[in-house]
Amino acid sequence: MRGKYLFLAFFSFFGFFCVTAQPAKPKLVVGIVVDQMRWDYLYHFSTLYSENGFKRLLKEGFTAENTMIPYVPTYTAVGHSCIYTGSIPAISGIVGNNWFDKGTGKGVYCTDDSNVTTVGANSKAGLMSPANLWVTTITDELRLSNNFKSKVIGIALKDRGAILPAGHSANAAYWYDAGKWITSSHYMKTLPAWVEKFNQDDLAGKYMSGDWNCLFPAKQYDMCTGDDQPYESAIRGEKTVTFPHKLSGISDSFKYESFKTTPFANSFTFDFAKAAVTQEQLGSNTVTDFLAISISSTDYIGHSFGPNSIEIADTYTRLDKDLAEFLKFLDARLGRGNYTVFLSADHGVAHIPEFMNRNKMPAGTFNDSDIRKELNQALDSEFGIKNLAQSVQNYQVYLNLNEVEKNGKDPVLVKRSVIRFLQAKPYIVNAFETAKLGQATLPEPQKTMLINGYNTSRSGDVQFMLKPGYFDGGRKGTTHGLWNPYDSHIPCVFFGWGVKPGKTYRETYMTDIAPTIAAMLKIQMPNGSVGKVIEELVK
Repeated sequence: MRGKYLFLAFFSFFGFFCVTAQPAKPKLVVGIVVDQMRWDYLYHFSTLYSENGFKRLLKEGFTAENTMIPYVPTYTAVGHSCIYTGSIPAISGIVGNNWFDKGTGKGVYCTDDSNVTTVGANSKAGLMSPANLWVTTITDELRLSNNFKSKVIGIALKDRGAILPAGHSANAAYWYDAGKWITSSHYMKTLPAWVEKFNQDDLAGKYMSGDWNCLFPAKQYDMCTGDDQPYESAIRGEKTVTFPHKLSGISDSFKYESFKTTPFANSFTFDFAKAAVTQEQLGSNTVTDFLAISISSTDYIGHSFGPNSIEIADTYTRLDKDLAEFLKFLDARLGRGNYTVFLSADHGVAHIPEFMNRNKMPAGTFNDSDIRKELNQALDSEFGIKNLAQSVQNYQVYLNLNEVEKNGKDPVLVKRSVIRFLQAKPYIVNAFETAKLGQATLPEPQKTMLINGYNTSRSGDVQFMLKPGYFDGGRKGTTHGLWNPYDSHIPCVFFGWGVKPGKTYRETYMTDIAPTIAAMLKIQMPNGSVGKVIEELVK
């Protein structure tokens, strides 16, 4: 009898061990990256938000309030790759949306791939893949962890916003082209039938048959400047920058391109995301699936109208509504607490310089092309060699050092001349050789951000730093790309399965998101990750 009880006790213990050795995991992880969302947007427009969108994430989830981007330049491709790899440009290879290849003497777009073909259209918009990304993503690691049983899908209007998060081994990545969702042969040979059906419904065209009016009366947008501002840029096909935006009057030749600069393209993205969850049965797997969504229209609208516009306030109000409906959809399909969501951004944005100037604050713009032209004239005059500055982008100068050596000139002297030229500009506060960043006299966090952003193969030869509020841009609208908090302070919110509600004001980084998800899922972090787990969230 005693032996029987010992056997039962052992069996019970062994059974318990077997059950607890493989902890429960979420049915689905959803990453939502809002393109150009400054951290303060979580609160700046809060009087316009419902209780079920951003406010629900903050109330029921965990927010790292002081999350920073740890590199420059703060651009879309770099941000998306950093969030999903936990890496930095120095390691990942993604140093910008574009960079200059000294070997070929040509510009490179971050996801260009001439070895693939477009799937779903006859255009060149599908000649894209993650080939330029040197490291794995958290989505790759999830697939690796269970012998590729997890389904991974990336969705964004922008190709880079879908491809880089989805990773190398994704089942699919879809992006927007002329009203339709397309992909490349990196992922599949033909579109699934459900995607073909979604495209045939021409939902983008239906959205554009209506106009864009404010959701609320004008007085409720009192956190914004007036509607009619000369420094705002109109939606293509419109002649005014004021509400209502007559989208229905935009000609067919511009309609699908202009659609991206409306909040309805965000709704369209969520429509497609819901279809993907349903048709691909995401979350019904024996292992965790992953859906990577990037919301792109916030960036298009932000560039045109700026962070203090009624357009951007109304866009985030509508995004809050879309987010609430998407969470409700996930609740109904997967069950509350059975999925994990994180929400972040790839970068922030600067105020429009003329807006700043009108309010007695310093800001301004310059033009990369003008810098290159003037610099080449100066270098030609001094060294007798034309077009030594091959490119000026990402706030760096790419020099033709092969030509310098061919002509028997000293590269050190050429670089010094470039630095002198740049430092003479009133909006540039510093310039130095990128290869000598470690020796440069720079304050933190600038120095660390520059070192993290420097890639020996893909970065330029000379870096220059601007006064706050200044950037490479035109007379209207705004942009991003610099170290300053308006570009580098981003939201970081976790919600759902495995998340302990709360917040931290400890400084955290964009690179911490991927290793935190890895810790929650008990899988390996991406192979180029330099981030750390946000311990307060997972304890």
